[in-house]
Amino acid sequence: MHILYLHQHFSTPRGATGIRSYEMARRLLHHGHRVTMVCGSYGVGATGLEGPFRKGARRGVIDGIEVIEFDLSYSNRDGFLKRSATFLKYAWGSLRIALTQPYDIAFATTTPLTAGLPAIAARLLRRKPFVFEVRDLWPELPRAMGVITNPLVLGAMSALEWTSYHSADRCIGLAPGITQGIARRGIAESAIATIPNGCDIDIFRSGAEPWRPEGVGSDDLLAIFTGTHGVANGLNAVLDAARILQDRGRDDIKVALVGDGKLKAGLQERADREGLRNLIFHPPVDKAKLAGLMAGADLGLQILANVPAFYYGTSPNKFFDYIAAGRPVLNNYPGWLADILVEEGCGFAVPPDDPAAFADALEQAADGRAALKAMGKRAAALAERRFDRSRLADQWVEWVTEGRRS
Repeated sequence: MHILYLHQHFSTPRGATGIRSYEMARRLLHHGHRVTMVCGSYGVGATGLEGPFRKGARRGVIDGIEVIEFDLSYSNRDGFLKRSATFLKYAWGSLRIALTQPYDIAFATTTPLTAGLPAIAARLLRRKPFVFEVRDLWPELPRAMGVITNPLVLGAMSALEWTSYHSADRCIGLAPGITQGIARRGIAESAIATIPNGCDIDIFRSGAEPWRPEGVGSDDLLAIFTGTHGVANGLNAVLDAARILQDRGRDDIKVALVGDGKLKAGLQERADREGLRNLIFHPPVDKAKLAGLMAGADLGLQILANVPAFYYGTSPNKFFDYIAAGRPVLNNYPGWLADILVEEGCGFAVPPDDPAAFADALEQAADGRAALKAMGKRAAALAERRFDRSRLADQWVEWVTEGRRS
């Protein structure tokens, strides 16, 4: 079976972003299917293609995946209008492929929500089966965060969301709240599967050489955040906790923020202004280097802004990377991941908007290294038992290629 896979922000492990689509595509190949991946150029991603663009695109085969990459650069630093234009250009380029090239099933994954437009058109005009994967609920999340307030834009997004769900033969949600959100739009539960992000155990337990950023001592507690430095991530909470720890004289606790994003410069300016010596900013790293960093770290930070829509409606890559590496997690917002941490005893769940509690948890981790290691072992066991990527990918492949709406 030939799957046309639409993901604007596709990346191989050579990039510094999530690799769900890469792993799922590779699993399709493992089961004897063919995959054509249609994507754009993502700032922290890496498609693996290096040749010149011709007529706005370049093609090649990467690890068995046929990749079509449009010359559409995208960065999390881009403004709303530029990002919107890039999304629409990608949808237009993908539309031509979806309407002209041979394949059996169209699979589209967000973000952005516009990634589903070519598959919707192919469903209507070519009767091609369409499977839609939802990574975030739009427009619910931007509305809740206040980043989009224009009622016309929100209305258009809501209409596209409804159309995407109802055009698809099957849907996939990456978190319990996402699945519930799809169902609230009138989709039968039998047509929705919940398949969260997974743990790349083979990458994070590959025996990578441990390393620490400059300025972190071998005896320091190292807590790391990996990912986008944007509005949704609420990283001022980390700086608030760092300020308290420094005031308490806990110079043995270091926090590294690894990644990039629109708000990174502002966070760095604040850290410099307040003289935060316990905070390190590090550029994005690829998966192999991240595995070494995780091996050298003591704790992973799962941080988000205090937006109730996030509580059960997100499935962050970083959480699964942390536990894949056998590292405890400190989570600062309620929801399904916080519940798992408490139930499994593999980390700290602190209330949102409480920097003192955040700092207390880091001190508890630093002062209880034996307990922290035990948490790490339970995290590793959780990764293997519930979130192994290979097992989840097999479920995903079966749903995409064989599932049917009842």
